[in-house]
Amino acid sequence: MQKIRKGDDVVVRVGKDKGKSGRVTKILKDNKILVEGINQAKKNQKPNPNAGISGGIVTKDVPINISNVGLYNPTTKKPDRIGFRFLEDGKKVRYFKSTNEVVDV
Repeated sequence: MQKIRKGDDVVVRVGKDKGKSGRVTKILKDNKILVEGINQAKKNQKPNPNAGISGGIVTKDVPINISNVGLYNPTTKKPDRIGFRFLEDGKKVRYFKSTNEVVDV
């Protein structure tokens, strides 16, 4: 079980996009994730008329290390650390370490 999953709202803690938030779109290998609107880079793209791609400068999301983001806690409105615990029925869930609230029920 991973601490940050696809679809989670995260806040960047360090780097050029510090303080910005976004939704995780993809989890990659080597502890990297793609967050929409975060860590963007411009790329020159060649046109391909067969595929219907027009050329020009394209902005795309670049992977960011998972240790540089924190899961957004709606009660404190800040990024928070995540822990794991087992419920009474034996289900493993994530919880916020600052408030001890369960993230996903």
